[in-house]
Amino acid sequence: MPSISPPEQYYIKRSTPYVPNSPLPVLVYRSVLPPDPDPTSACETIEPNNWFKGGVFKHYRSHHFHSVTHECYAVFKGHSRLLLGRGPLDPENEDDLLLELKKGDAIVLPAGVAHCSVESSDDYEYVGLYPKGSPHWDNNFCKSNKEETQEKEANARAVPIPDSDPIFGIGGPLVGIWKAAATQ
Repeated sequence: MPSISPPEQYYIKRSTPYVPNSPLPVLVYRSVLPPDPDPTSACETIEPNNWFKGGVFKHYRSHHFHSVTHECYAVFKGHSRLLLGRGPLDPENEDDLLLELKKGDAIVLPAGVAHCSVESSDDYEYVGLYPKGSPHWDNNFCKSNKEETQEKEANARAVPIPDSDPIFGIGGPLVGIWKAAATQ
């Protein structure tokens, strides 16, 4: 296992009329990629742990969530501030969660958690990685009616907890943290 700190944990349990969110915490791993990372080195770090590349992405301003898979961002360039947990139709509030990510960081977003970049450096890029066996992600733009949001919430809650942490691998903290959170 890499000699790095355990992930930061951020809980966004409260659903909104447009966003399911999740009882599972968002996990942030700081400075876990190799020095001067690129897409290849990010994948070489994470793919052996059964999380696989879905694409390389830049600043994505649209609020969205995935109801069929969890997602890992491995940031290999620049920095970004992410807004988590609400969609564009939800009111801003003092509990809004804004997280800063920078080159070398990774974040794992449980299925159902809304996310978007609110500001990024011009060079911000990341690899999106998904657990082994996951279906291709869906993009839900946090604007559906209550019934459709409830259906997406049921889908998101049914996504299995991965067998492997994207950074630490088998036996890494994600599995235990998420299993404990799922039983609360």
